[in-house]
Amino acid sequence: MGRTLQNTMINLGLQNACDEAVYQLGLDMEELEEIEEDAGLGNGGLGRLAACFLDSMATLGLAAYGYGIRYEYGIFNQKIRDGWQVEEADDWLRHGNPWEKARPEYMLPVHFYGRVEHSASGAKWIDTQVVLALPYDTPVPGYMNNTVNTMRLWSARAPNDFNLRDFNVGDYIQAVLDRNLAENISRVLYPNDNFFEGKELRLKQEYFVVAATLQDIIRRFKASKFGSTDSVRTVFDSFPDQVAIQLNDTHPAMAIPELMRIFVDIEKLPWDKAWDITKRTFAYTNHTVLPEALERWPVDLVEKLLPRHLQIIYEINQRHLDHIASLFPNDVDRLRRMSLIEEGNTKRINMAHLCIVGSHAVNGVAKIHSEIVKTQVFEDFAELEPEKFQNKTNGITPRRWLLLCNPGLAELIAEKIGEDYVRDLSQLTKLHKFVDDDLFIREVAKVKQENKVKFALYLEKEYKVKINPSSMFDVHVKRIHEYKRQLMNCLHIITMYNRIRRDPAKLFVPRTVIIGGKAAPGYHMAKMIIKLINAVAQVVNNDPMVGSKLKVIFLENYRVSLAEKVIPATDLSEQISTAGTEASGTGNMKFMLNGALTIGTMDGANVEMAEEAGEENLFIFGMRVEDVTELDKKGYNAQLYYDRLPELKKAVDQIKSGFFSPKDPNLFNDVVNMLFHHDRFKVFADYEDYVKCQEKVSQLYLDSKAWTKMVIRNIAAAGKFSSDRTIKEYARDIWHVEPSDLKIPPPNEPRDAGQDKTPNGTAA
Repeated sequence: MGRTLQNTMINLGLQNACDEAVYQLGLDMEELEEIEEDAGLGNGGLGRLAACFLDSMATLGLAAYGYGIRYEYGIFNQKIRDGWQVEEADDWLRHGNPWEKARPEYMLPVHFYGRVEHSASGAKWIDTQVVLALPYDTPVPGYMNNTVNTMRLWSARAPNDFNLRDFNVGDYIQAVLDRNLAENISRVLYPNDNFFEGKELRLKQEYFVVAATLQDIIRRFKASKFGSTDSVRTVFDSFPDQVAIQLNDTHPAMAIPELMRIFVDIEKLPWDKAWDITKRTFAYTNHTVLPEALERWPVDLVEKLLPRHLQIIYEINQRHLDHIASLFPNDVDRLRRMSLIEEGNTKRINMAHLCIVGSHAVNGVAKIHSEIVKTQVFEDFAELEPEKFQNKTNGITPRRWLLLCNPGLAELIAEKIGEDYVRDLSQLTKLHKFVDDDLFIREVAKVKQENKVKFALYLEKEYKVKINPSSMFDVHVKRIHEYKRQLMNCLHIITMYNRIRRDPAKLFVPRTVIIGGKAAPGYHMAKMIIKLINAVAQVVNNDPMVGSKLKVIFLENYRVSLAEKVIPATDLSEQISTAGTEASGTGNMKFMLNGALTIGTMDGANVEMAEEAGEENLFIFGMRVEDVTELDKKGYNAQLYYDRLPELKKAVDQIKSGFFSPKDPNLFNDVVNMLFHHDRFKVFADYEDYVKCQEKVSQLYLDSKAWTKMVIRNIAAAGKFSSDRTIKEYARDIWHVEPSDLKIPPPNEPRDAGQDKTPNGTAA
């Protein structure tokens, strides 16, 4: 979620008033804003997407709730020590959180372990351990529409009789100390992005948020006028018409068997009725195609922790496979491929298959990704129910990612096309008619230059390096992962360095290369990549032959509040994942909206950005998905590229020989060995085209006017990538609700009788 103060002031239309008031108190608002901690309750794009969605849902007047866990410790703080990443706990609640309100009156029990008893009256889950879920509510204000929605985060609490009711009578002190075991559930965020770690505590977290949330939803449903009806049997018939639940990846997949358990075991609905309601309630968004990221929980673990849910999953699977077998008799391999249960050394539950079978809609997050989901990853399921699979291209909120972080540009745009674009970003196309307006071109360039100077001052303060603000700011910020290919950027840096040294007199377009992002603490290769970047920076930044032509900075502790500083100052945005691996990306959209040009592969939303702006207005390079597939068929041989490309050979040899690690020449052996022998993401295959494309970038940067015109064409084409558009599509195609851009009257104005009516005349 990042910080809340400035976002709240902007959405309430209070920023100028607050700035003035604080100034009159002799304080500086910006200084005040810097004191607030980021709420870092997610890992990367997926968590930030949810935050943008909350802003858009409130702005569109949707009655929507965001549910999650109130982690005591969020994503770790990253320190760089001697070039290595070191993790520190993110004690973000240390000074309290003024935006949250505990709601103990809505506390709910969540059950774990125990056993299942079957009788004539049905199944009973008994002898369980209980953990209480305490909700904390954070307001989510819409933009200037007097709407405030709620984000409800659950915190784990031990019941007061925890460990005191059973065999534990003797040791009261130990029993109270053991309360921590229950409360550990909401202690800390698992810091993996795009990687599955099958730990018991993580499964507990996933079920905890699901069980508390579903009870909350059902309590609200029963209390509403829609829930009350005479016949008990049909009490839940209207449930899918009143409730839509969107599963953000498979992490809340246990919601499907949990809702079935509530309907069948507690509310005593017949299975088929319960299953129909469940399917119509859930929809699933897939966020990655990397196999190591797909959740596959061991059956033994689920059986121990959630015995009844395992039985329900088996029953769902049995009925699912019976259906497949009836359509495809004797196709046992299809049954194996489509089963929710994977046989093998350890039996596992494929959570993505559970989500697909238990949902009425499945979507990817960019056109190319949704195609891959349909034709490759889940092709058997798409063949069965093609109408279930959709695309919903991701978006970003223009409130945080333009108004808040780049007020200079936002104001410049408003001067040209009015202020309405903030709620309807498609209006940015009106900027096309100013593409040849010399004054506008100069003003856009001036705003960018001011942002760069401001960020350069920040870098000098934090990193004690002198930055040339007229150099090209070449920025690569995102989680560190092999598929995102920070290594390819690193090889380009080394190549630029070698070119400067080979011919110091030759014209070189000065660059400040900024790389930032966190590596999962257990991801060895990602941590080596960080060390390598810092080792290269050490050499480059201290070589007198290079001077101010090339500087390399590793940005420590990349997070939302730092993104808000670096993105508006960026000239070149690096979006260089291997084609077919980045589901969408959203950083790419933030840079586009803030006047950076993109160098990127045809992957994720880059494809649609090129479609909107024209491919000639992005720097597109490298293999397409088809080329990657072709190369896989042929067999990728890294050695071939190394032998054929002298500049690549030289860069790799320098890493290998210890040129960047003279005290430990073998330091980067693992990295080099990976690049030659098991590089799934084919860095060498795209290196040549990447370097050539970077030369085109430098050429254009020399022509400041032509560069800025291309920037304007990009901003004018960024309208599609508002999360408002994304949410309207979810609302229309999946949730079947109508967004309203009606502004609710403020509480201090009496409501007009006419405004208080819905079209059919009943009270709103």
